[in-house]
Amino acid sequence: MADDSKVFLITGASTGIGAATAKLAVDAGYRVVLSARSEDKLTALANDLGGDGTALAVPADVGVWEDNERLAKTTLDRFGRIDVVFANAGFGAQRSFLGDSPEHWREMVLTNVLGVAYTIRATLEAVRDRQGHIVLTSSAAGRRAIPGSLYSATKHAVTAMGESLRQELNGTGARVTLIEPGMVDTPFFDDPGEGRLEARDIAEIVMFAVSRPSRVDVNEILVRPTAQDG
Repeated sequence: MADDSKVFLITGASTGIGAATAKLAVDAGYRVVLSARSEDKLTALANDLGGDGTALAVPADVGVWEDNERLAKTTLDRFGRIDVVFANAGFGAQRSFLGDSPEHWREMVLTNVLGVAYTIRATLEAVRDRQGHIVLTSSAAGRRAIPGSLYSATKHAVTAMGESLRQELNGTGARVTLIEPGMVDTPFFDDPGEGRLEARDIAEIVMFAVSRPSRVDVNEILVRPTAQDG
């Protein structure tokens, strides 16, 4: 792979949508930087995708600002550029304000909301310099209220963050896309049920958005399984 190939940074990259997107990005000619908290899974995926010349594993917790700084710096030190950032890390909670623990809630909000903002902040200048692209994983749950769902509230925040970021970058040549999946058959769900989307379905949509001509900014994509009613 050429040393001037574009660089695609992905958080939440060890499994599911992140891992599927990394594979398609490499197929499309990108070098990829893979980040998540699971070092073993990241390293195995990076090796599968071609190793250090093509895929770099950088374990990090997006809920920690210093980890995001280190992720961005490691990427720039190794590859010299960041063209696409996919802020994809996140996890869920029970649909009840009496469910899960306050500690679980805190970690979810830190990851799903502040973690996304931290990743944006750490990479924004590099992406803007490249007139690149930032993709955020929101959710269909970020467009409507769900009974008892603090997770839904975190995704409403990501949806708003995406539009705020688009407005900040307007006129710079950099682009922002919100991806809002419905139910996807990934490790995110213990029992996602029948007829769900596959991780590759979302990965293909991410690659569609980032491959549009520079004059086209696909701001928001809502995608549900055919069988999902809400």
